[in-house]
Amino acid sequence: MRLLVVGRLSGQLAAAVKMAMAHGAKVNHVERTDQATEQLRRGQGADLLMVDYNLDIGALIAANEAERIFVPVVACGVDNDAEKAAAAIRAGAKEFIPLPPEADLIAAVLAAVADDERPMISADPAMKAVTQLADQVARSEASILITGESGVGKEVMARYLHTHSKRAERPFISVNCAAIPDNLLESELFGHEKGAFTGAVARRIGKFEEADGGTLLLDEISEMDARLQAKLLRAIQERVIDRVGGTKPVPVNIRIIATSNRDLAKAVAEGTFREDLLYRLNVVNLRLPSLRERPGDIAVLADHFVKKYAAANGVPVRPLSVDARRALAAHRWPGNVRELENAMHRAVLLAVGPEIDVDAIRLPDGQPLSGAVGGSVDTGPAARAAQTADAVSRAYVGQTVAQMEKTLILDTLAHCLGNRTHAANILGISIRTLRNKLNEYADEGTQIIAPQTGIAGTGYSASAA
Repeated sequence: MRLLVVGRLSGQLAAAVKMAMAHGAKVNHVERTDQATEQLRRGQGADLLMVDYNLDIGALIAANEAERIFVPVVACGVDNDAEKAAAAIRAGAKEFIPLPPEADLIAAVLAAVADDERPMISADPAMKAVTQLADQVARSEASILITGESGVGKEVMARYLHTHSKRAERPFISVNCAAIPDNLLESELFGHEKGAFTGAVARRIGKFEEADGGTLLLDEISEMDARLQAKLLRAIQERVIDRVGGTKPVPVNIRIIATSNRDLAKAVAEGTFREDLLYRLNVVNLRLPSLRERPGDIAVLADHFVKKYAAANGVPVRPLSVDARRALAAHRWPGNVRELENAMHRAVLLAVGPEIDVDAIRLPDGQPLSGAVGGSVDTGPAARAAQTADAVSRAYVGQTVAQMEKTLILDTLAHCLGNRTHAANILGISIRTLRNKLNEYADEGTQIIAPQTGIAGTGYSASAA
């Protein structure tokens, strides 16, 4: 976790810096907002900016975005002025931290942004076999492709490889290729020269140069535009990059790890992914099994998440009851480890009594993990399946194919709480196709759920996800 603190380093702010460092953050400090933007341009990257709310946070965010630099901002202040705090949030700050700081609040904010503390936990033989292979190749210089369904822990595995590599003391830089629009991704990866485009008032170092000497994770590589794929291939082959607007190549020394939840061989056959790039990335393939393929991991992961979120929320650690463990083992976990983690977080908050019982374990929509038991109505699996099939068939009769497609896409997006990557994976389409559909629906006046919120809003651009 890299933290850049912006403002005069008073005693109160210095205390916050010390707390952040105690939680493992690497901290840099500048006094002015223009100095912060300059540091980010030079490649002294940050995962989070902590900014004094007496400074012009809106101007800082605008200056960064003009340079195609996107780093979340949290505001902080000593006198706890409610109006200043609200103004900072309106200007684009994600959170406000009152000073003097509370250790738990500092830890929670850092964890929410970075979430680097994800140890590799496995007990199932299927996962242990993958981890053993990872141990064999971690110290090599080979490019590695990590594949598997959304939520199985591909980024956790990438960090595991880095920490066990010869580059462990150097930077680990992650770029989500699906989350950044194509017209911004090139500058994000390769940087740009002064004057390369409107707003480029100075040279900016990209993620390739930030990761020099270390590891660069290209998350969801399948969503990268074909033109950028060609530029990436050259960077991997020749270990040089070209900044946007640059005139000479820049040497880089990095190891590439890529992830994908799509079948890249199929993408090659469809013409959306370069075959030569796949060969360069896929020197070693680590396929992470889904959680339903490694049931032995469910209990140990659940226990880990219970301890993690009990500590984060300042509540006692309650053990899982026997019935709760039985229910966890029986669930199919379509969202994999990420779904299990969220379920355990909710359970920690909802549990009453000495144990976490099955009633505290809820699905994202608030429904219990298992169906209600009791009563004279047949609630068995066959009866529920028949009722669902009947309801679905009645709902779709009389609709056009386009209407059914729209309903399916929007319902899937709602199920994924607005997460475009997860929805595209479930639907079996690329995230680019999904964005195009959502933009089409938004143009028709349909409310589109904002990313990661589950809240619908009008006029929202799907490409922002």
